[in-house]
Amino acid sequence: MTSTETLPAPGDRRRWFALAIVMTAAFMDLVDVTIVNIAIPSIRAEAGASVSQIQWITAGYALAFAAGLITGGRLGDIHGRKRLFLVGIGGFTLASALCGFAANPEMLVAARILQGAMAALMVPQVLSIVHATFPAHERGKVFGLFGAIVGLGAVSGPLLGALLTEWNLFGLEWRPIFLINLPVGIAGLILGNRFISESKAPRALKLDLVGVALVVVGLLMLLYPLTRGEELDWPLWGYVSMAGAPVVFAALVAYEKRKAARDGSPLVELSLFKVKSFAAGIAVQTVFGIGLGIFFLVWTLYMQTGLGWSPLRAGLTGVPFSLAVSTAAGLSVQQLVPRFGRKVLQAGALLMAAGVLLYLWEAEHYGMGISSWQMALPLVVMGVGMGLIVAPLTDAVLSEVPREHAGSASGLINTVQQMGNALGLGLVSVVFFGTLPDRLTPAQIGPSFVNAFQHALGYVAAIMAAIFLLMFALPGRGAGMEGEPVDADSVADADEEKILTH
Repeated sequence: MTSTETLPAPGDRRRWFALAIVMTAAFMDLVDVTIVNIAIPSIRAEAGASVSQIQWITAGYALAFAAGLITGGRLGDIHGRKRLFLVGIGGFTLASALCGFAANPEMLVAARILQGAMAALMVPQVLSIVHATFPAHERGKVFGLFGAIVGLGAVSGPLLGALLTEWNLFGLEWRPIFLINLPVGIAGLILGNRFISESKAPRALKLDLVGVALVVVGLLMLLYPLTRGEELDWPLWGYVSMAGAPVVFAALVAYEKRKAARDGSPLVELSLFKVKSFAAGIAVQTVFGIGLGIFFLVWTLYMQTGLGWSPLRAGLTGVPFSLAVSTAAGLSVQQLVPRFGRKVLQAGALLMAAGVLLYLWEAEHYGMGISSWQMALPLVVMGVGMGLIVAPLTDAVLSEVPREHAGSASGLINTVQQMGNALGLGLVSVVFFGTLPDRLTPAQIGPSFVNAFQHALGYVAAIMAAIFLLMFALPGRGAGMEGEPVDADSVADADEEKILTH
């Protein structure tokens, strides 16, 4: 038990109200990520957003979320989980309003970055509040509810975004996808203040703001030139900036070593990378995030801009994928991984690669005449592959991590996944927009976007093949891979990872 507060009495119904509030907040964050992707083409057309701006609408959120996750968790431990949760949900709601009423693409990008930063304060408190509110024997039921919410969010996010964009409520075009957060966030703020109990960690780790700053600077030096390079014809300063990023990350490593020796509260626990399975798992999470970041953005642009489909048709086309992910995720954890271990994750990577290659063949074979039902097979294959990976991967990565570092390891897994996603979104400039002609006539837009999508799929397939190879460094079997938890803390953190990552 990490809280300084005592658990509510077993008959206290307030804890279930508290659970509903934090579940709603987690759901709001999850949906907000998926809902935006489907509206990107509409935002680009209505707001006049440039190529780099539409990338930063999604990548900016992921970067701010990743950079603040560990710090957000520590702030909750120090100052109170309830307090930070309320600050986070209030800030998230305000940022959603700024997104919805953005006067130009620049304001929308800034508001999305703020939204990601507020999510980094809000989301880490969810598990901590559950720990402080529910006894151990009830947490299994709680995480089961969270799993159902995640499944619902995976399906409802794109559909809700498609419907809100298609309906053009009050002539607001895409803006309701953000404004819908306002009543939910306000209700969560009011009810959370009333029903959530405050808790703190008795021995909270100190903040590492210098470490956060170095991470942000290093990633910006890498991402900003990637997203602007194509538009600016790859200027010299961009190459200098990207070449300087490894220097900043080297400085981060040196600083973290000193920070660990000085007060034992580094942002990144470097000793974890001595554990082979953890180091390999971090690499898998990062590369997997890159692949997903590329695919989901170019897929949306392909269907709506390339094929000219409506947001609703694009959203409905993705339903088989979401259902396949949810179904395969449940099977992998409950039945397959305990029997076959690491081979399940590797099969997932191969299935995703096969699904991508099948999609590539269909996109080339059917061209502009491809239909939604023809896409169903490759999407189901990809979805099954993704489901086999996402659910058991965190357990595999944590399986050999020492107990005292389980929490730090889980937070780092979540962070690098978001960073990989941001990097993948940045690479869209190279693998997708970089293949488009400089000037397109209206008749050329569709075929050019279809060709660019095929080009990007080749990169995604190569990424999945790389993930398959990296997985050989994961434990073949073992505590985390056999369905037997290493310890209660690592299991709780693993459950949070499955629930709260995007």
